Amino acid sequence: MSRPPEVLWAQRSDKIYLTVALPDAKDILVKCEPEGLFKFSASGPQGENYECTLELFGAIVPEGCKTKTGWRNILCSIQKEQKGWWKRLLKSERSPPYLKVDWNKWCDEDEEESDSDLAYDDDTAAYNDEDSSDDDGGLLYLPDLEKARG
Repeated sequence: MSRPPEVLWAQRSDKIYLTVALPDAKDILVKCEPEGLFKFSASGPQGENYECTLELFGAIVPEGCKTKTGWRNILCSIQKEQKGWWKRLLKSERSPPYLKVDWNKWCDEDEEESDSDLAYDDDTAAYNDEDSSDDDGGLLYLPDLEKARG
């Protein structure tokens, strides 16, 4: 028996970004079909099975779908067949509970032009720091000034 992993999503006019949150995944299989079907399956670190199938809102270009596997997640860039903003990710109006918006990658339609300097235009640069494993949670480290003075 399998269960769905947590999936985060964001979009641009030409792409959909899916991040499957599954640390130490093995046997990863990602399949994109032209009519907008996205299939994912993998094994967890203790051998548990994960899988999900998403029927995307519009058609996609399977050859333009890229996947990058990290230590904590699997990142998928999916090329839309036609450029434009989808009103939602799935054909269905109801989203499954494991599907959430990725606010770190989200960009509104009117912001896309002004954010052209963001790394999301280049798929490889979009995920460069995604898998860093800092223990500080991304917080800036500031030394204790009192100790530095004394």
